[in-house]
Amino acid sequence: MTPDPSDRLRELCDATTAKLADPGLREKVAQVRSRLDAPLKVAVAGSVSSGKSTLVNALLGYPVALVAPGECTPFVTQYEYGADHGRIEVELGDGRVMVSRLEPDDRLPADLGAPVAEIVRARVRLSAEALRAVTVVDTPGMNTLTAGNERAARRMLFGTAEDDDRAQALIYVLRYVQRFDDDILTEFRNLTEACGMTCVNTLAVLSQIDRRGDEDDPWPTARRLAARAYADLRTAVYDVVPVIGLLAETARTPVVGDGDIEALTALAALDEHKLDYLLLDLNDFAGSPYSPVPAETGRRLVRRLHRYGIRAAVSALRSGRAADPESLGRVLLERSGFGAGSPPPGRTVAAGITHFARRAGQLKALDGINQLRRLARATAFGSDRTTLDALAAELDETRPIAAGLGGLRIFAAVEAMSRGRLVLDEPAQAELLRLARSDDPAAQLGLAPGASPQEVSEAARTASARWRGLATMAEGRVGGQRAHDVLRVLEDLASAPSTADAPAPPVRVPAVPAVPVDGDAVRLLRASPLITPEDRTALDHLMEGDEGATQVGAPAGTASQDVAALAAALSARFRSLLHRPLPRRVRRAAETVCDTFAAIALSGARPAQEDPGHADHR
Repeated sequence: MTPDPSDRLRELCDATTAKLADPGLREKVAQVRSRLDAPLKVAVAGSVSSGKSTLVNALLGYPVALVAPGECTPFVTQYEYGADHGRIEVELGDGRVMVSRLEPDDRLPADLGAPVAEIVRARVRLSAEALRAVTVVDTPGMNTLTAGNERAARRMLFGTAEDDDRAQALIYVLRYVQRFDDDILTEFRNLTEACGMTCVNTLAVLSQIDRRGDEDDPWPTARRLAARAYADLRTAVYDVVPVIGLLAETARTPVVGDGDIEALTALAALDEHKLDYLLLDLNDFAGSPYSPVPAETGRRLVRRLHRYGIRAAVSALRSGRAADPESLGRVLLERSGFGAGSPPPGRTVAAGITHFARRAGQLKALDGINQLRRLARATAFGSDRTTLDALAAELDETRPIAAGLGGLRIFAAVEAMSRGRLVLDEPAQAELLRLARSDDPAAQLGLAPGASPQEVSEAARTASARWRGLATMAEGRVGGQRAHDVLRVLEDLASAPSTADAPAPPVRVPAVPAVPVDGDAVRLLRASPLITPEDRTALDHLMEGDEGATQVGAPAGTASQDVAALAAALSARFRSLLHRPLPRRVRRAAETVCDTFAAIALSGARPAQEDPGHADHR
């Protein structure tokens, strides 16, 4: 079982807190620690009238957020799990907290007991089980995507300019348009970057796709637009998914009752031409003398279903798929595009939330790392300065992800790509995004579903060769380390044990023979404070390996050309030490280690016909 990357950060926070003397610094580290144990915080943002609050209600399964025009709440509302369902804690700018409650129908009251201008945040407790894993943050609607600066963007989205309570993932709701022009795309990228979001933790939702009156079925156009938007935004978002938020809200809250079913049944009894005429202008629908439903009921149907939803409900009643509120709710949810079984298959809001929830530990750890890096730059003196410097060194971007944070390797690489620190061509970008998007090895490697373990291993080996080259070319930089992280993941996939019922007999690959190792030189270099934990691991492999492959940290039997490439990269990595001022003995040890890795590279490039054995000085 893959360890939770948050575990390593908890240990780091505990160790750092124990060493700090400043109470303020200790409290900030403790806040990072506590957020690792809290539910993942997902913010929902979007422009005014984009359908943001409607989507929030669909996510929660309660009609809590105000959705009528002009009722946008100008402060952050945070929905958290709580046994005391309906409790509201209103946080004011002066630090006071006032307590209120939801209305009996689970809606926010218009009056929370304080002037709106003084409210910073409202925390609403709901007993929804889904909130045990994810906290949903409804943010004020924005009139533009443009973020003037980082502090303003964070305040706009998260209610504060500080980082101690920021969201760890973002759902951005974009109102349905015919096309995304360059300005919209540029502004979206600027906003997500200013708020610390990347394609690792950002989902874009294309809402209100049913509002074009010239299409009976909006889904083909919506799918094409979402696909084009994803092609443009794929380094900034996890996915772009279309949704009819109103139908999702109506289905999931639920608000359709028996009276609505009766009204829809009456509409279903009309001939198609008369129904088309009634739905031609929704402003006249409720008061039309030709309508078989009362005016108030007609207005309620328009508010809850709109034109496409009414047609979908009538069609379901006519076909017998729906006969009561529960069965109609299932049909509406399917037609909304919100969850499983909805068009387009597999790319829905629910799938995006599942992606966030399944990777919650990684996303929280990634956020924790970024917070601790900022904290390490804080003003401090004496022993506290030493402690923060040690923290910064532990999390330095040019150093490898610690063993306990191995699950973050792909996410760290994607973030580096989004920030321009890992420069990749189109094929490598696509390869990295596949690794990040899926947990299935075949899908991660671009193989067909059901690919055999042997096919997965071979594809991973082929990809590993490409990433070794990328890692070697960028050696010593952040991009090089992130490429090494991807390489490790691919090597793990390549060496994963086969689960085939009848595995093919292993093909014997001539082993690259081990080379002699000067144990004293390796131990001397390993003790140097300039050596990173990953470099120490590489030196351990060099000492302990019984063939060339294991000496460079590769699985036994790795192809000779791959051993050669990895050994050459290691030689280059340790040779970079020689550009620093070193004591004479340490410099000689580094030169010896470089020569040893170079010898392995040469042996791999010209593998021996038989293993002559090896002699070392261990």
